[in-house]
Amino acid sequence: MTAKILLPKEFEERLEKLKSKYPDSRSAIMPALFLAQEHFGFISDEAIQWVSTRLDVAPIHVMEVSTFYTMYYKRRMGRYHIQVCRTMMCQLKGSRRIIEYLKKRFGIEAGEVSPDGMFSYEEVECLGSCGSAPVCEINDTYFEHLNEEKLESIIQAIETAKPDLSYSTMNDKLGKGLEVCPRSKIA
Repeated sequence: MTAKILLPKEFEERLEKLKSKYPDSRSAIMPALFLAQEHFGFISDEAIQWVSTRLDVAPIHVMEVSTFYTMYYKRRMGRYHIQVCRTMMCQLKGSRRIIEYLKKRFGIEAGEVSPDGMFSYEEVECLGSCGSAPVCEINDTYFEHLNEEKLESIIQAIETAKPDLSYSTMNDKLGKGLEVCPRSKIA
């Protein structure tokens, strides 16, 4: 028998409030996964178990959802996680150069975390902004029409200001944004 996993009271209360908005508990899997990821930092086995237990659904159903969507991380990421679109339009506009730049800039491969724990990056499928390629998403903030110089200025601003670029939760579905680099100043 698996021991019941309890999160801090705040998370338990937030989940109860979310559950009340859905006709059945299975419908709350996605927001519950966001809460679990916010607490654990990624979707760990414990996170799967917590969601499964609290929603009274089989762990396999929770795992199916968590592995289908890219917004649920399967391993610990850097404080600032960069997702670079690798699909055709972004490739044609230079996303491969951006990936190579990140590899050189941080000295890590895609999926790894920088030694200071600040940054990680990965290549992802379409981010849905083909008209402004190449595109990357840092935590939950989009940056468009990128090149290496623009991305370097964004990274330097993050390193300097260390903004609270929170991942989306059900309370902050679109993220807080990068106040230190408004898009109008970097686009």
